[in-house]
Amino acid sequence: MGVLSWRSAGGLADGQAVEASLTSAEAFAVLYERHALALYSYAYRRIGPDVADDVVAETFAVAFRQRARYDQRRPDARPWLFGILTKEISRHRRTEGARLRAIARHGEPPGEDGHAERVADEVTARAARAALAAALRGLSAGDRDVLLLIAWGGLSYDEVADALNIPAGTVRSRLHRARRQVRATLGDNPLRIGEE
Repeated sequence: MGVLSWRSAGGLADGQAVEASLTSAEAFAVLYERHALALYSYAYRRIGPDVADDVVAETFAVAFRQRARYDQRRPDARPWLFGILTKEISRHRRTEGARLRAIARHGEPPGEDGHAERVADEVTARAARAALAAALRGLSAGDRDVLLLIAWGGLSYDEVADALNIPAGTVRSRLHRARRQVRATLGDNPLRIGEE
């Protein structure tokens, strides 16, 4: 493909940008430009602002190191990146658990009036956050990953299957189990999470 700047790679599909980055590393910046905000918003919700920046940075570092193994026939790198991010978040399960316990006890901690907080505010009403945090904390890690990749990451069933390297049927069963458990925990609370 020759030498390519990240600006000229901007018109390429994700798979093409990954391929271009093999000969011109700068082309990989296209993936960051396209997906960093969504990854950060997801990580912010899962583990909070103190760790989200580091986890997203590590996600892109891992993706860059593994870019030669990326299947360029897949035009959208989002599932691949969310899969890496989910693995990075799993390294911070204790941080996520502590955050969910704190939210369940005290509600969402006051944060900066930035974009990430506004995005998080759109996911749930402040009144439902404590109950939701308790419900999420009660899920197994695998069920929580599936539910939140769909609800907060905006991935489809097939994209979640791709991201987590599990069959689509497993995604459906984990999502069904997670929804059932969250509903049972929330009781009459009208909050719907991860439903289409």
